[in-house]
Amino acid sequence: MATVLWLLAIQGAIGAFDTLYYHEWRARLPARPEITAPELRLHAARDFLYAAIFGTLPWVAWEGAWAAALVSILVAEIVLTLADFVTEIDVRRSVGDVYAGERVTHAVMGILYGAALAGLVPALAMWWQQPTALRLAPPVVPETVRWLLAVMAVGVFLSGARDLYAAGRLPHGAWPWATDRAA
Repeated sequence: MATVLWLLAIQGAIGAFDTLYYHEWRARLPARPEITAPELRLHAARDFLYAAIFGTLPWVAWEGAWAAALVSILVAEIVLTLADFVTEIDVRRSVGDVYAGERVTHAVMGILYGAALAGLVPALAMWWQQPTALRLAPPVVPETVRWLLAVMAVGVFLSGARDLYAAGRLPHGAWPWATDRAA
């Protein structure tokens, strides 16, 4: 489980870079909600799933039927990611397409997620055989990794809330960017 958490921490760091550099700074997705709302909504949904993943796996064993709930979250993230790949094509066409480096970043995050899922399979198989419970059972991993993932859970939740707010075209949703009136 330690390897899974390390992989998720690395993926979370790369995801933070992707969000801050590509989504916010370069593409300024929140400043163009007329065009980017579908992508922002997908990002928000994924962010809320990652908040649950990052916020629980360093602390909690998902046992019994809860293991199936966790698998549902993990599969939902994959489905939303695939939908995002398709949506980005349509959304970003009018603003110059997805940046080449961003595509590479997304590929690396997908590889890390796949490796984390592969590492999680033995724990899921063990949890599935237990009585249904969410049990406090922190895996053996440095405390810094556990708390880093907790901070990432909060950060990704806030990022999702920000994307959902911007997608809804609510007041100041583009902040700190000027709204793209030409779009």
